[in-house]
Amino acid sequence: MSENTENKAGTNTPESKPLSKALRYFYGVGDCGFSLMTNVESYFFNFFLTNLAQFSLATVTMITTVASTVDACLSWIYGAVLNSIKPKKWGRYRSWLILLPWMVPFLFAFQFMKIGDGPLSAIIIIVAAILSHVVWNFPYVANVSMIAIAGKTPEDRAQLASTRAAWANLSKVIFSYVGAPLAAFFAGIIGETSQYAATAFVLGVVMAVLYFAHFKMFDGYEEAENTSNEDVASAKAAQDKDKTSGMDLVRALGQNPPLIILLLADLAKWSFNFVCSGVAVYYFTYVAHDKGMLAMYILISNILCVVGSYLAKNLSAKFSSRMTTISTFVIMAIFMFLAYFMFQNMWAVIILMSVAQFGYGVAYALTPALYADTIVYSEWKTGKNATGWISGLQNVPLKVAIMTRGIIISGCLAAGGFSSEIDPASASIALQKSVCMGFMTIPAIELLIAAVLLFFGFKITRDKVEQYQLEISARQN
Repeated sequence: MSENTENKAGTNTPESKPLSKALRYFYGVGDCGFSLMTNVESYFFNFFLTNLAQFSLATVTMITTVASTVDACLSWIYGAVLNSIKPKKWGRYRSWLILLPWMVPFLFAFQFMKIGDGPLSAIIIIVAAILSHVVWNFPYVANVSMIAIAGKTPEDRAQLASTRAAWANLSKVIFSYVGAPLAAFFAGIIGETSQYAATAFVLGVVMAVLYFAHFKMFDGYEEAENTSNEDVASAKAAQDKDKTSGMDLVRALGQNPPLIILLLADLAKWSFNFVCSGVAVYYFTYVAHDKGMLAMYILISNILCVVGSYLAKNLSAKFSSRMTTISTFVIMAIFMFLAYFMFQNMWAVIILMSVAQFGYGVAYALTPALYADTIVYSEWKTGKNATGWISGLQNVPLKVAIMTRGIIISGCLAAGGFSSEIDPASASIALQKSVCMGFMTIPAIELLIAAVLLFFGFKITRDKVEQYQLEISARQN
């Protein structure tokens, strides 16, 4: 290697660049924008389909199930594609923060448009839902992958992950101010039916702009496309060193029971998030009879969610990530059962469900640490580093939860005899209890099952992780 190249490596390469202040404090603003955008779907998609587009419950179930099933089936491939194709101009991962996000607002808006009547309208919504999710999942996975690229030490990676979680949960607080009011603003301009399409477009633009901010923050942390023979050879050698075959990836999953347990348990966390978000509007419309209080509930619950994320590191340091997560799931379930038995007391429900959201904030911040433990376990067990593969699998329970969200919500509404023609003021007790089953009871049962799975099936403790890491280091030396 030439002297010039050595000097360049010593001063300007991504390996030697410490985290900037921008990354330390503002990495996650893109996730804030992403969550603002996807909250339109979480809170209003089912309501749009039933009450504005006025599809039958059978059609609504078909739309949400088909779109979310395809999305879930594709959830594992994005990391594999990013790792296998030729890196783009600005790096293997960083490039995707600018290449695709600008397409999302246009595709996402069509998910909330009813164009004509009949099957064509449903088909357009399904296609828009699938395409928008495919397009935004590439930058989403690339964005998460940049944590490992820019964070060269465990401390750096923890800093980035913690900051990202705080910004992502803060988006829910912001959404409580801008979500419903923005939709109401557009309803007065372009009509009630198209209000969520316009909201989705505007917040999609916000996401694209903030992902561009991430793109700028990561400048210099990932090597761009190389053209010199020496750089190409060096890059290929680095790739070959940690190359994993298809069977290596299968073993990383099949010989990793704690990972399988964690994937199942993580499904409950995401299901709580998506189902409760989707049913909330029905609770305040048909049970509390005060739809305007939805914004207040979103605000209070998500402030507590942010607080939970902030305190998670302290709880983990005292009790371990595993035990904190298990205890949090149990406590969340208890408060949700209490809310069900007090479902006609709106303020009691707001308080109890907001405490449950505090628990969600804790779990949201801690589950990445549990996945990191399974990565160490996998390398100790198989001798292969499958970090990218296991990190990408975190997307699977998220997507499956989105898929089951529509089934759970539609099933609960059908059980209560829901119809968009029903006057909210005259909603039957049966309908109210069915709404509360989806809002409180079903997610609570899932959380209890998750706690049991983690307690008996996830046996990786802090001491064991340290032991595994020492043995891995000994092998490498």
